Amino acid sequence: MSRVSGGINEKIMPKVDVETAISALPTLSGVPLRLGDFDTLGDALDYAATAATGLNYFDGRARLKSTLSYSELQSKAKAMAMRLVPFAEKNARIGIAAVSTPEFAIMFFACQYAGLVAAPVPLPVTLGGRSSYERQLQRMADTGDFHALFCPDSMEPIMRSALNDQAIPVMTFESVETLPAGKKLRPFGKDDLCYIQYSSGSSSSPKGIIGTQSSVCANCHGITKYGLEVKDTDRATSWLPLYHDMGLIGFLIAPVVSQMTVDFMDPQDFTRRPISWLQVISDNKGTLSYSPTFGYELCVRRWRDDRELDLSSWRAAGIGGDMVRPEPLSSFEELFGPMGFGNGAFTPSYGLAETTLAATFTPMGQGLLKHTIDMARYTRTSEAVEASDLTREEDRRTFVACGKVLPGHKIEIRDFDDNVLGEKKVGRVCLRGPSVSPGYFRNSQATEAAFSKDGWLDTGDAGYWLDDQLVVTGRYKDLILWHGRNIWPQDIEWAAQAAAPHRCGRACAFAIGGAGDEKDIMLLLECRTRDEKLLDEIYTAVTAAIRLEVGVPVRLMLVPKSTMIITSSGKLSRARVKAKFLEGAIIDLQSPEKLTVVPKSGDAS
Repeated sequence: MSRVSGGINEKIMPKVDVETAISALPTLSGVPLRLGDFDTLGDALDYAATAATGLNYFDGRARLKSTLSYSELQSKAKAMAMRLVPFAEKNARIGIAAVSTPEFAIMFFACQYAGLVAAPVPLPVTLGGRSSYERQLQRMADTGDFHALFCPDSMEPIMRSALNDQAIPVMTFESVETLPAGKKLRPFGKDDLCYIQYSSGSSSSPKGIIGTQSSVCANCHGITKYGLEVKDTDRATSWLPLYHDMGLIGFLIAPVVSQMTVDFMDPQDFTRRPISWLQVISDNKGTLSYSPTFGYELCVRRWRDDRELDLSSWRAAGIGGDMVRPEPLSSFEELFGPMGFGNGAFTPSYGLAETTLAATFTPMGQGLLKHTIDMARYTRTSEAVEASDLTREEDRRTFVACGKVLPGHKIEIRDFDDNVLGEKKVGRVCLRGPSVSPGYFRNSQATEAAFSKDGWLDTGDAGYWLDDQLVVTGRYKDLILWHGRNIWPQDIEWAAQAAAPHRCGRACAFAIGGAGDEKDIMLLLECRTRDEKLLDEIYTAVTAAIRLEVGVPVRLMLVPKSTMIITSSGKLSRARVKAKFLEGAIIDLQSPEKLTVVPKSGDAS
């Protein structure tokens, strides 16, 4: 297949005038490699500014749009900080629309040099509907007590509308540049704050997770030195949103503290053209890139065999942000293995924003360590016992190990009486270490519920040890208790999606009704058809599959596409979908005029 000199398929990128073309920033930094051994992010950028590396921004067709070297980032961030110091007192919170552009990086690091607490906020396209987005933004501004919110010109109207009743100025990036400049910087010290990272918004009021200079630098040191074993030949590629910890920490801050070049794509461009992500990796010899499972799954579904790719440079294909599902990942390996994707390249990990980003990593080159257990035994005894030849197929469930805990940190699996459990005993995942947040901003109730006085964080996740590696099985808050059994909603959802014979999207399972055995299990399944015959076929197939594979009765409702509510990090919000259902705001495709809803007053789940 013919190619242009830059190595990009002509079908994907037309030839450009060499006089107007720009070159991507290089992989090699030209300075001695330092892996997060800094006191502050300002110190880290000051050192990265001596390197030749930086940030490249690509469009949805894998074409380079702009570059921002770390030297330029430092000079522009310091110039902007000169304007921000007179604008707000130290530790004031500044909301920043987390767009995947140079302006966000400049504003974020300007806050570091000005002693202001950056609070990245999601974009209007992420929360499905203007009213929903405005409510979320209002809650973030309230909980963070924003001094101001900065955004691109195109987002100013919706953000002004959201904050119309609050005395919070909304300023465009361009208008911030017109603020009068002071004469000095006010950089954060090693004992200061760093940012506020909002939870994904699965509850009605997103919590502001405090990041300190010490916790962020500690986690970035652990990620780069021990987790990914970063080398001076590494190059990162990311489409992840910068308002989420995996994007912000993993692919902006961690590269800065390790002087690594990053190739960015906008998340919306990835959604429209996921193969362009792989194209950028191929063209620029990317070595490190992460995605939730659904990103790899999307690439498999959208592949059209219309280009050549070389993925042999990709040594760590990280998986995080949601439950690791082995089936889509195996399909990705099978499809892209002949294009150089290495056996063992997948790198599952585990973390959450309360521990900055990462807590565990699988050893480099291990790949997917799968563990198939007997779910019937699991639900009875909370033990992860390997499936045997006698285990029924519908009782077999495969989990993937998420790796070993980072040095200097500790994980314990505990029961609800705080007893520490042993090998293959399922319990609460609790974590302690220098990366752990001190708590939630101005939310002492939530902080006391999640963080113990001696520094342990109850992550809210369930898991067990497989030798010295952590296996995560789900979220305790989503667990459905039914007739003495523990039912994980994702088991129902995955079984439904696998069994659907026609075009279906996301699924959501939750309990409704009374307490204990009086509960009903509700399953909503998005369908991209309104043909009555096809809907009947889907209903019959999915209902039978759930009975067989999960062994519980469900009330199945087939609903229109885009019914589900997705958090800012791309996860399904079961709590908000359930609330929407109980409000009678979800259409039943098979009998839209007959939708009946259990009243909120009767819901005890």
